[in-house]
Amino acid sequence: MRAGVGNRVWGSAGLTPDAHAARQRLEALRARSRRPGEALSRGLRSGGMSPTDPQTRLPHHKLVAYQLALELVQLIAHTRIADAHLRQQARKSASSCALNTAEGAARQTLADKSRAYAIALTECCEACAAVEIAGALGACAPAHVEAVVRLGVRVKNVLSRLVR
Repeated sequence: MRAGVGNRVWGSAGLTPDAHAARQRLEALRARSRRPGEALSRGLRSGGMSPTDPQTRLPHHKLVAYQLALELVQLIAHTRIADAHLRQQARKSASSCALNTAEGAARQTLADKSRAYAIALTECCEACAAVEIAGALGACAPAHVEAVVRLGVRVKNVLSRLVR
């Protein structure tokens, strides 16, 4: 069989040409990254590393504030907002809240941490305000507004304790 023809099977493993090429690239990368005689790392042997692995945890993974900010991002992403500008603003602000929370966790000095958390706090309030305004304009269901505000208050309370 020829490579690159539709969805035909390639090789004895039953792979499509694209999957076969991806497998070859991965094997070449593994061969280059190992020194002779060195075993594969635990992450490559097990098929990948998860964020729960202590060796791969980043500073923001242990923050409750970051987990809540991610919940806010997901909630706003699933909230129907008819006004495109307010929808974009709410999503952008919620994302910025989570990103600044992660940045604050990675900063070293208390002043830098405090500044990043303060920005995250204001972005959280802005995201909630965008959804509230959409609700006031009739572009968002009152139940969605209530859910976003309830979670936003939780995020604000946690972040306000991190701002020193």
